[in-house]
Amino acid sequence: MCPSLGRTGLVPRLMVTHCLLVEGDAGLTLVDTGFGTDDVAEGARRLGRAFTTMFGPRLDPSETAHSQVTALGFHPTDVHDIVVTHLDLDHAGGLADFPHARVHVHRAELDAALHPALRDRARYLQAQWGHGPHWIEHSAGGDEWLGFASTQVVGEDVVLVPLHGHSRGHSGVAVRRPGGGWLLHAGDAYFHTGDLERPRHCPPALRAFQRAAASDQAARRANLARLQQLRAGRPDEVTVFCAHDATELEALQHA
Repeated sequence: MCPSLGRTGLVPRLMVTHCLLVEGDAGLTLVDTGFGTDDVAEGARRLGRAFTTMFGPRLDPSETAHSQVTALGFHPTDVHDIVVTHLDLDHAGGLADFPHARVHVHRAELDAALHPALRDRARYLQAQWGHGPHWIEHSAGGDEWLGFASTQVVGEDVVLVPLHGHSRGHSGVAVRRPGGGWLLHAGDAYFHTGDLERPRHCPPALRAFQRAAASDQAARRANLARLQQLRAGRPDEVTVFCAHDATELEALQHA
């Protein structure tokens, strides 16, 4: 995504929609889906003129999760499970490209998306799940992941970690690395890698957008503080990244 304010320095010049593909014994698991093939084909007609003008998504068919999974030599039906951090339109667009997959989501987020409040109607695009996904609802209860409430969603290696605030049921997704340790896809719990640093730094318009988009600002700030502590306290055990920071994606690609 190339935001319209990127040239001003108020937001990054380049942002991404970072998805994660997990290869397991039982098939593939996709964490978030980014923009889907229908989003790419229809562009602003589907996503809305306001969104496409503000964020400038490069709607390239080769960058969809569907195309990238296929390019790796898999078939879309090999994706048995999708775990979404939340259902905002830039995270759930690819659901229809994997219609046979089970879609794991926090119960509060699914309720917010299916029955959106007036202020939330712009963030959820009902057409993205018009095919009728096989929803699997979760809520944290009894499990714990590195001090966070959690629930296992795909075996013991893919864990839903509630990080509410950006949206009503927003969650992170922790994935166990084969060599030890964890990746934590934090979704939109933060937008810029500087959000996790101390002192915190983030382009001013992006910081303002995070506040404006939050369904619960107090919860968002509390979970951001917990993520700062997690990254500072367990740097060798967990790698935290968000959905939209291009530098974090690049670092992981090179790792």
